[in-house]
Order: sequence, then C-alpha cells, then structure tokens
Amino acid sequence: MKSSSSSSSSSSSHRKCPFSSYLITFSFIIFVAILYGEDFSCILRQHFLQSQQLEDFEQQQQQNIPKPKEKDEVVPFAVGETARGCNIFEGEWVYDEERRPQYEEKECPYIQPQLTCLVHGRPDTGYQHWRWQPHGCSLPSFNATLMLEMLRGKRMMFVGDSLNRGQYVSLICLLHRIIPESAKSMETFDSLTVFKAKDYNASIEFYWAPFLVESNSDNAVIHRVADRIVRTGSINKHAQHWKGVDILVFNSYLWWMTGMKMKILRGSFEGDMKEILEMETEDAYRLALKRMVKWVEKNIDTHKNRVFFTSMSPTHTTSKEWGGEPDGNCYNQTTPIKDPTYWGSSSSKGIMQVIKEVFSKAKVPITLINITQLSEYRKDAHTQIYKKQWSPLTPEQLANPKSYADCVHWCLPGLQDTWNELLYAKLFFP
Repeated sequence: MKSSSSSSSSSSSHRKCPFSSYLITFSFIIFVAILYGEDFSCILRQHFLQSQQLEDFEQQQQQNIPKPKEKDEVVPFAVGETARGCNIFEGEWVYDEERRPQYEEKECPYIQPQLTCLVHGRPDTGYQHWRWQPHGCSLPSFNATLMLEMLRGKRMMFVGDSLNRGQYVSLICLLHRIIPESAKSMETFDSLTVFKAKDYNASIEFYWAPFLVESNSDNAVIHRVADRIVRTGSINKHAQHWKGVDILVFNSYLWWMTGMKMKILRGSFEGDMKEILEMETEDAYRLALKRMVKWVEKNIDTHKNRVFFTSMSPTHTTSKEWGGEPDGNCYNQTTPIKDPTYWGSSSSKGIMQVIKEVFSKAKVPITLINITQLSEYRKDAHTQIYKKQWSPLTPEQLANPKSYADCVHWCLPGLQDTWNELLYAKLFFP
C-alpha cells in the first residue's frame, strides 16, 4: 500500500510541475512588460503602422494597374487607325505641285471622254494640284500595292450614278499603273463594269443604279428620262448583282433632285396599269435608303465585309452663292472657294439629315464618306465645257459657253482622287 501511495504522490508532483513553469514564465513576462512597457508598446505601434502602410501601398498599386481593356471589335480590312480626335473630313485645300496629280490624264485609258478635260481643250491645270489637308493630322498616303494586296481574292463594287462611276474610274487610275498590261482588263456587261487585276484575283466593279431601287432610268445607256419614276420598295432587281461583294460603296443623290415631287410607282413597270403617287423628295429618298439598309442588314457579314456610302456631290451652278457674278456658274473658275464657312445651296441639307436619320438606326455599320463640304469649295474642279458633248451645240450655246457648262461632274485627275483617299483612309485606318 505504501508503495502505491508513493507512486501516486510522485505522479501528482509531476503533473503540477508544468503549471508552475507556466506561472513562472507568465510572471516574468508581466515583470518585463512593467519594466519595459513603454518600449514594448512602441515596438507594437511601429509594427502596426508598417503593416498598415504596406496594406495602403498594395491598394494604391492595385489601383494604378490598368484594367484590361475589352477586346476591340475587329474591323475588316483595317491595318491601322486614324489619330484620335482627327476628323479627316474637316480641313483645307493646299496647293501642291509636287504630290498632285497622282497620275496623268493621258496615262489612264479608263477615263470616260466626258471627264477628260485636258484633251477637250481645258487651258489650265491648277485644278489637278490641290491636296486635301485635314486639321491637326494628315491623310494616310495612298498605297496602290497595299490596296491590291488587301483586295486579293476579293470583290469591291461601286453602286450608284455617274458621280460614283467617276470615283470608280479614279480608283482604277490610281491602281492600274502597277499592274502589268497583260494582267488587267475591263469589261462592261449591261449595267455592270468590271476591272480585273488578274494576278491578285481581284475585281473592282461599278454597277449603274442611280436610285439604288428600281426605276425607269435603270438602262445603263438609255437613261436620260425627264419623267423619272421609282419603285422605292423594290431593290432586288439590282441587289442580286451585289451579293458576294466584299466591299460596297453606294451613292445616290443627283437623280433625286428634279426640283419637283418624286413619282412613286406601286406595282410593276410591266403592263399598262400603273398606280403612281407623288411624294416629297426627302420622303421618297428616305424610303429608298431604308430599303437599301434593310438589304445590307440581311446580306452583309460585318465580320468580313465593309459598306460605305458617299454623301452628296455638290454642284456650282450659281456663282452668286460664293460672291461671284450674278449670272455666272462654274465656267472659267480656276481656284477653290477660300471661305471655310461656305456651304452652298441649302438643297442638300435635308438629304444629309435623312442619311443621318436612316443610318443611325441601321443594325450594321455603314461608313459615311462625307465628301460634301470639302467638295463645296472646289468650284474650279468641274468639267465645265471641256468634255465630250452628247449632242451638237447650237450657235447660241457656242456664243455663250457658260450656258452649257457642266457644273456637276468633275475632271480627272482631280477632286475625285481625294474622295478615294478618304475612302482608303476609312477602309484601312478607321
């Protein structure tokens, strides 16, 4: 029994020993804290401040790290971008004999005789030397090789009236010089003209459709119809030729400006029974643009294709608008209008508003090539009397040249080369 009791006592003393050690250690800590309390609290405060500063620094660094940008939508054919804040449609004309013209009239066999001004006797060449300079930036230099490479295996088509055809021909003139003679061709099939760059398997085309929708002026040769009638809801007659095109460049304006209400056909041009309504020009124009946009929304793949619309090409039929002679026009004009606020006739303002209204509601991007304002300054660039005349001139006309001056179309080379530089910029550097 004794032995057992001794063993129990020994075991109990061993269990008490650790508690005593803890007590001694705790007492020592209290003693040290009292003795060095001020220093100890200082250390703790310093550690706390360092931890807080580190946390603040990490938060600041996190805020300074730029958040990843959402991936920009890829624009087909783009190889760069225009400088931010630069509007390439606002600027001034600069006379430049070194870089203009970009080709010679006699070097481009594709220019129609109604646009070859020098060969038809125009005595001055200044209209060829004006270069468009945007405010605060510059247009990218037109590179024919780059454009043809980007068009490899592709179709590009201009659709519209004779002004769009002039821009089309201008583009061919800008490109064709670097293509061997045996590797290019141009053919016309009714309303469709096709230029081919064979080594690139590329085609640049023009399709005649002055109203975009069906009209009685759709014949590519016989279309000088005084009594113009359109079917604003019918576009498939023309649009069947646009399918499969990679880059579309539309225009439509000049043929709408009759000075009278537009005649709208309900039904078909075939047969004698025709229901014709009269409509204000802007309302009819709006219906036609909506039909074009609807077709584009249904048939264009925005991941592969681009659609452009060239705005109104101004006329210069009344020189008093820019402070000239009361009864003059573009005839004998050799310099641009210098007034930067000049806007010309107000007839285009309503049409511009319609374009803005319709395109803003489109479900696919349609890029506007706004050539209107910058072309307003170029009263000097029209063909005037220096073109092929489609009918013999009367003695009265010959005695008064300004009476038959063409103040609608433009000489090539000339203003429309700039239109293509703007198109080039928006296509490759949006």
